Amino acid sequence: MKIKLKKGKQRELILLAKNDKNWKEFAKLVNISEKYLCNDLKNEKILISEMLYLNLCKISNKNFDEFIIERLDNNWGKSKGGKISRGNTKDFKEPKESLELAELIGIILGDGHVEKLKIGSKIRCYSIVVTGDSRHDKKYLIKYVNNLFKKLFNENGRILYSKDKNSIYIKLHGKKIVDFIESKGVFGGNKKRNNQGIPKWILINDSYLKATLRGLIDTDGCIYYISKNNRNLRISFTSYIPNLMNDVRNSFLKLGFNPSEIIRCKDITISRKEDIKKYLKEIGFSNDKHLKRYQNLVQYAPIV
Repeated sequence: MKIKLKKGKQRELILLAKNDKNWKEFAKLVNISEKYLCNDLKNEKILISEMLYLNLCKISNKNFDEFIIERLDNNWGKSKGGKISRGNTKDFKEPKESLELAELIGIILGDGHVEKLKIGSKIRCYSIVVTGDSRHDKKYLIKYVNNLFKKLFNENGRILYSKDKNSIYIKLHGKKIVDFIESKGVFGGNKKRNNQGIPKWILINDSYLKATLRGLIDTDGCIYYISKNNRNLRISFTSYIPNLMNDVRNSFLKLGFNPSEIIRCKDITISRKEDIKKYLKEIGFSNDKHLKRYQNLVQYAPIV
């Protein structure tokens, strides 16, 4: 979606957000080419994207909605928007509780969050965001997570990259989608500050619980050898959220595993051979990164 502002206002907003930063610093901050930002966008040769518009408003702490003339689709099919964009209010059919929804909840609890972008006194952008390493998680986010979005909400997420880090993001926009996810027990804002745990509707259903644990391990877990001299496998999960750590450990116990105690307030591991086999059989991996690593490791440490 492109934002068309009154003449001169796009330039004004960009300069307000730039403030006393040089163009190189500012371009890095908004993750856009310096030449494109300074020459094309500042001089209003090209319209700004909705995401950049919201980011500039946030950085400058200014609301330019009153200067919006119209909103245009990326394919230039015109869409009258005024002060309200349907991108945030679009309708969708609420999905039922399912294995797919439970796994998505695990993914969000792991390396995702519910975002509510506030500009001034109002929330202007609602989205579900999942983050990964662009070197290792690209296929997982673009194929697997996006397929979950499509299946559950009939919407594709937007893929974004960070230029200064090896980061990839997938975002699904929509106020009603965010409202729905919150109604299922995952809340907006900082997960650690919220002391977020696994929602109760998942905790009481073993099948949903396994799907959620898969989502958590796929995003914030890993598989490796116990040590250089001990080539038995270990699966670990890391989080700095106390409630989530307790819920994950208790969930493994409930499902018949033998997890470690919580180590340094942030780590849980599964190390027994029977537990590794049980995990692979009953929970498994959806992230290709873990599957490939397991297949590589198990060549030298077969599970018998």
